[in-house]
Amino acid sequence: MLDKLDFITDKYKELSGKIADPEIIADNAVWTKYVKEHAEIEPVVQKYQQYKKTLEELSDAREMLADENDRELEEMIKSEIDQLTGKKDALEGELKFLLLPKDPNDEKNVFVEIRAGTGGEEAALFAGVLFRMYNRYAERRRWKAEIMSSNSTNMGGFKEVVFMLEGKGAYSRLKYESGVHRVQRIPSTESSGRIHTSAATVAVLPEARDVDVEINQNELRIDVFRSSGHGGQSVNTTDSAVRVTHIPTGLVVTCQDEKSQLKNKEKALKVLKARLLDMETEKQNAEIAQSRKSQVGSGDRSERIRTYNYPQGRVTDHRIGLTLYQLENFLDGELDEMIDALITSDQAEKLKNTEE
Repeated sequence: MLDKLDFITDKYKELSGKIADPEIIADNAVWTKYVKEHAEIEPVVQKYQQYKKTLEELSDAREMLADENDRELEEMIKSEIDQLTGKKDALEGELKFLLLPKDPNDEKNVFVEIRAGTGGEEAALFAGVLFRMYNRYAERRRWKAEIMSSNSTNMGGFKEVVFMLEGKGAYSRLKYESGVHRVQRIPSTESSGRIHTSAATVAVLPEARDVDVEINQNELRIDVFRSSGHGGQSVNTTDSAVRVTHIPTGLVVTCQDEKSQLKNKEKALKVLKARLLDMETEKQNAEIAQSRKSQVGSGDRSERIRTYNYPQGRVTDHRIGLTLYQLENFLDGELDEMIDALITSDQAEKLKNTEE
């Protein structure tokens, strides 16, 4: 670990010189690249400096203890050594976390796909609840939200809704939301007061940039058709809806929310790129259980990652065994406590794997 930290420190010094070099400053693209790299490793370098200073103070204290004959002063020095040892151990832990491999997608915008699973209309209504929950969370973090495609029901739920969230660290915060979400509540249409269980699936995909995914236009089939509403009722009189099929993979994306055929096509291609990137990532990390297929599953209520229990006012994440008795606030977008716990658990697991 220390060798790696020394290498990062040397790299930091080298970058500090480069971003102050007038010739490099003149080339904005290169300078921006170096500034970004410099900023990314700065927290590690600063923490390492604290760690080295603590080691020096600890070494000095031990030398003083070896030379000290006064009993009272010995006790004081021993107390200081205990404090410095605790500080050293804590800094070591923080440095190990900082050195964990970064997810290259963490800073990207995301596409969130929510689909009603088991439970019919009640599942569609719950998909609508989840859609609102993530939008409220986005508002709290000042992220921009945009619906890419949707298939709503007569009662205000969604059979499917795909939307984009743009904002700093969107994927790093929401990537743990992928999976099956189960709800237990009494539907408004239930006269006997019986609790129903239904489910919706959530998939969180990082936005694919042009450098991530290249699409051969010859491998696309693009169909246009007339947008329709509930029960096939015509929404407009032009063929503005777009269906894009990626022939090699069979992936199909349909967008009809915009009145403009061009805008629908642009949205469909964005979603398609994200799904293709996700497929490629899944191939490269087949051994990792957080691939989209294993997260989303079939939509069956038994493949759950989280349960929302209305009668008890609680939400439980089954991966980390955390239950919060503040369901109303959670559904209003107060997700940080749960997300922070998931991030901490994930980091601890990664740290454990690196030490084994």
